[in-house]
Amino acid sequence: MIVFEKIAGVIDTLDINEISEERKEILNVLVDYLKNKIEDNAAIRLNFICTHNSRRSHLSQIWAQTMATYYNINHVSCYSGGTEATAMFPKVGETLTNQGFKIAKLSDVQNPVYSVKFSENEPSVIAFSKTFDDAFNPASQFAAIMTCSSADEACPMVLGCDKRITITYEDPKKSDGTPQQTETYLERSQQIATEMKYVFSNLR
Repeated sequence: MIVFEKIAGVIDTLDINEISEERKEILNVLVDYLKNKIEDNAAIRLNFICTHNSRRSHLSQIWAQTMATYYNINHVSCYSGGTEATAMFPKVGETLTNQGFKIAKLSDVQNPVYSVKFSENEPSVIAFSKTFDDAFNPASQFAAIMTCSSADEACPMVLGCDKRITITYEDPKKSDGTPQQTETYLERSQQIATEMKYVFSNLR
């Protein structure tokens, strides 16, 4: 099993046919970018960017890396960043854990660093909040994928990227402190996972 069995089970339940044609047009910009990189036998670097790098950008980074492995798309490295650094919101880790990821907190500080493992043999995703131009992230030859409209508006330029792609998601933060929080975060994670499944399954 390339990814953990529980994660594979989640992926199997995701129906890409539920994605609207309008949404597929947006996702196809990323598909085309990836196809061009593969044809050129070039390394693929994806930096998912949201305002606080706390929720949507982490979910996107982690699911994209997972799907790249699941569909055996090589030389893919996924990153995330924000227009400011805060911390990965704990509910993100809780949601992913419930979907089968193995998450360990590597540092217990205000902005913790997490190891997010989706496979026995693949490297963990290192998740923590940072600005999109942090030294941890690539400086050039990467796609900047804007996962929220406010970050898209706040970043008229992302220096070093060779493609800027807007794939925005509704912020699950709106449910914080409500009885719907768990359901809302799961819905957002499932949506992102489904769309990353569409993207990477179209590369085979």
